[in-house]
Amino acid sequence: MKSLMFVVLAVGATGAAAQTPRQDYPSCNRTEQHAVEGELGGSIKDPRQAHISVRANILQADIGTARKARRITERQGTQLWQRVDRVRRATDRFVAKQGFLSTAERASYDRELDAIALRICR
Repeated sequence: MKSLMFVVLAVGATGAAAQTPRQDYPSCNRTEQHAVEGELGGSIKDPRQAHISVRANILQADIGTARKARRITERQGTQLWQRVDRVRRATDRFVAKQGFLSTAERASYDRELDAIALRICR
């Protein structure tokens, strides 16, 4: 009886795991990524800018890993890497111009990074 319960639970857990997105890469855990904090220093002057910078670093590392694992093509990897780099540069321009990154701007950049991460997390 106990072994039957174990089999039922194991099969049920496997089915539930198949329906959820893959969590192979740190950037796939959006909740954790939205809570990540970066450190100030060097050219990073704003805490929200630091957040985007750390997320961009993590995402670019995951893109490289996905490329090596052949989950994405070299072309896709290059395109995704460049999209992340555009987000990072836009963030840096905002901070240079305004002196800070607003909460709304951070949320917008977070959404863009989420969309990029979705490409490797499927």
